[in-house]
Amino acid sequence: MSENENENDVEATSDIDAPARPSKVERLEAEGDIAADYLEELLDIADLDGDLDMDVEGDRASVSIVGADLSMLVGSDGEVLEALQELTRLAVYRETGERSRLMLDISGHRAAKREQLVELAGRLIAQVRETGERVDLEPMSSFERKVVHDEVTAAGLVSESEGAEPRRYVVILPA
Repeated sequence: MSENENENDVEATSDIDAPARPSKVERLEAEGDIAADYLEELLDIADLDGDLDMDVEGDRASVSIVGADLSMLVGSDGEVLEALQELTRLAVYRETGERSRLMLDISGHRAAKREQLVELAGRLIAQVRETGERVDLEPMSSFERKVVHDEVTAAGLVSESEGAEPRRYVVILPA
């Protein structure tokens, strides 16, 4: 066997032995697992009962907690939920070293809010089309703004976010 043949064998072997980078879905599922472990620990510490459901929705991991009375984990307008989501994202970052876009929902709060915002956006899109004038919405969280932006884009109009946190709001513009 020549020296060149030996080198080729070594190269071929190292390619086979190298671990394949996980697919995007596998990475998002791993994020969901890390988040679920973190949240289970939190529920145990707080002595709260809740069932966790993990999913991958589009380009982000999604974790939902459902249980008897978890309203204290949502807060009066979702502010506790927002804080828990950020803490959970930090826990994922600590484990993976990568920024997470994980979405957390508790007791269906976000799902219900999404439905309300889709309905509101639909009414306001119709208003902008009818009047040809821009519409400014009330200040919203980043989650809420994203829902509205997505609906406006799907309707073929343009929207922008204006203002500074925590008073950032969406403006729907005529086409």
